[in-house]
Amino acid sequence: MNTLAGKRVLVTGAGGFIGSHLVEALIASGATVRALVHYNSRNDWGLLESLPKPVMDALEVWTGNIRDPFFVDRLVEGNAVVFHLAALIPIPYSYVAPAEFVDTNVRGTLHVLEAVRRHDVPRMVHTSTSETYGTAQYTPIDEKHPLQGQSPYSASKIGADKMAEAYWRSFRTPVVTLRPFNTFGPRQSARAFLPTVISQMLTGDTVRVGALEPVRDMNFVTDTVDGFLRAATATGIEGLTLNVGSGRGVSMGDLVKIAMKVSGKSPRIQSEAERMRPPDSEVMELICDAALAKKMMGWDSRIGLEEGVRRTVEWMTEHLAAYKPHLYNV
Repeated sequence: MNTLAGKRVLVTGAGGFIGSHLVEALIASGATVRALVHYNSRNDWGLLESLPKPVMDALEVWTGNIRDPFFVDRLVEGNAVVFHLAALIPIPYSYVAPAEFVDTNVRGTLHVLEAVRRHDVPRMVHTSTSETYGTAQYTPIDEKHPLQGQSPYSASKIGADKMAEAYWRSFRTPVVTLRPFNTFGPRQSARAFLPTVISQMLTGDTVRVGALEPVRDMNFVTDTVDGFLRAATATGIEGLTLNVGSGRGVSMGDLVKIAMKVSGKSPRIQSEAERMRPPDSEVMELICDAALAKKMMGWDSRIGLEEGVRRTVEWMTEHLAAYKPHLYNV
């Protein structure tokens, strides 16, 4: 794999779950990192604030919003690689505020693409999601699988992906779209299924969840980050969309059982209707075919599911104060 050492790179969405892990890996690789976090009146840098001091000291942190094209233009200038992770991602919130998802995920991605084009940035890595496939028509899912917007969130990400495709086809903007399947690990908020299950498990005797039948391809965050690093450095992949996932599916019910086994807890599991998606919005099965990513950039999934859950439980046990398990829907 080519190196990013000595190169200036930008990470949008750097204060998020995957973004913070990516920033940490980039600093370790010797890159000079400009990190964008969403501006707020508290000057809160999100999960970047949990990084070790030497990592924080090495960062150039910008606060702003990808909805502002003038800000984004200044932000992007001078970088060799742009990792675009900034997005609105909570699916339940997308039912409430769909326009906000379009403004951030579609229009915000447009601003980044246009700035990359204007400043001749050599590589942009755009972040997609397996949710763009909807419920699988066949498994494992390869990149030729049809896209289906089963929530306003997934529809907005399809729009962003298609904008990236259009910039490649229209202007030869050197963008690579990375499509991770379900990423989990330390620092993930209880917005996601596994952390909300674990946080409830560690703090009470009842775990309240939504549907337990859906099947997901779970990937530990370090494997997903490795996909980003390879997508930034592999040659001959501009214009491609690349899945990254383990190729192994697990039902949400079985994932709960694994978390119970690893944590040593035996709570009562309570499936509640108000925590479920609208029936036609639920994505029932996502299992990845990552053959193209393996072929084009040598990527592979390395951390097994149970080992990844164990690492996640250990981290969350030490950071329970950061979680509010009674407030989250899954």
